[in-house]
Amino acid sequence: MSSKLGKVSDKTQNLSNKIISSPVFFEKDTGHLFKLEVCLVKLLVMSDTHGDAEVIKRVREANPNVDAIIHCGDSELAFDHPYLEDVWKVRGNCDRDARFPDEQLFEVEGIKVFVAHGHLLNVKSTIMNLLYRSKEVEANVAFFGHSHVLGAELVDNILFVNPGSLLKPRGIAEKSYAVAEWVGNAWNVTAYTDTGEEIFTNTYELTE
Repeated sequence: MSSKLGKVSDKTQNLSNKIISSPVFFEKDTGHLFKLEVCLVKLLVMSDTHGDAEVIKRVREANPNVDAIIHCGDSELAFDHPYLEDVWKVRGNCDRDARFPDEQLFEVEGIKVFVAHGHLLNVKSTIMNLLYRSKEVEANVAFFGHSHVLGAELVDNILFVNPGSLLKPRGIAEKSYAVAEWVGNAWNVTAYTDTGEEIFTNTYELTE
């Protein structure tokens, strides 16, 4: 598996039966069935802000209606910094505050979320270690940083997202963050610049 994200793997595994599918509706006039896409979980993800506290504040203020906020490390702020309040956060290789955990695992509406910076899993070379760890903790989605490279990929029905860097991006010129939305049978991942302009939106459908 390449460390460059963006391609969808053919390998799959089933998600927990706790997850509810989007409802299907019947349109009387045409006789057609259609699916109403309902966002069940919305996650705001950022990483590698490297001391820029104000960009964290701006991104949070621009995305008030989310179920969880994740920072994937290298904030270079104190663990109890006010802009990191109520944020699921981990320690990056540049974070000096030892109160940051190396990993986070939490659940939102039946979705298991795994967070790591990535340096301890060697993500600059491969995401295989991250994949193995995500399977070990039975995560549905894994967020990580470290490489400063924006990307998303579905592997074995686990979504992997690197939101890029909000200070020093690599691979693209734009500073970036991501929003991941679970809609019942698929993930919608939208990447934004630090000023809120959309970079891309991709949909990753799970297989049975």
